[in-house]
Amino acid sequence: MSDPTIEPAAYWENRYREKGGWWSGNVNAALEREIGGIAPGTALDLGSGEGGDALWLARQGWSVTAVDISPTALAIGAAAQRPGDDITWVAADLAEWQPDRAYNLVTACFLHSEVELPRERILRRAAAAVAPGGMLLVVGHYGRHGHIDLQLPTPDEVLADLFAGDSGLDRGKWAVITSALVDRTVTGHDGVEVPLTDSVLRLRREPPTPTDERSAHA
Repeated sequence: MSDPTIEPAAYWENRYREKGGWWSGNVNAALEREIGGIAPGTALDLGSGEGGDALWLARQGWSVTAVDISPTALAIGAAAQRPGDDITWVAADLAEWQPDRAYNLVTACFLHSEVELPRERILRRAAAAVAPGGMLLVVGHYGRHGHIDLQLPTPDEVLADLFAGDSGLDRGKWAVITSALVDRTVTGHDGVEVPLTDSVLRLRREPPTPTDERSAHA
């Protein structure tokens, strides 16, 4: 379980300072598979870490806003940025940060934490930042994963949380494009192959219908 007594900003900043270059720097497989080939637009990468996904998106032509709680992690990503990579790096706590615009793509990949993280609230806020016709991509580990003492959800469970209650998403305004558990194998720093299962959920926010538009102007 997450420990509510640990201050998240200090926790993550210390983790990245102690072990810079924590991740491979490559795009995650689910993002590349789900988004590769889609016409680029504006993208919001939540919990961007060291920027592997943001850098990949920028090199596919996306204009990216990458948000993470750790300035050190963002500095690692910014150091790998090339001329022409359109990325804005934002140091902010996602528990409090509010998007001020709509995006064609919002991603939240491996947004898990051993310390306090209001993930459901963050994901609902992320969905609200998706422009009509745009997409929300939520990728996570499934089951119990490594050092994270949490039972991580299936894509259907993530979907149910997004739609649940009075503050949930309007089910009629979203289309489910992908809801899948995907197995893959990664090679650790020690050279040992580790099997993983990703929970992949991709939704499209439906554009308004002519009836919706007439109602809005009535």
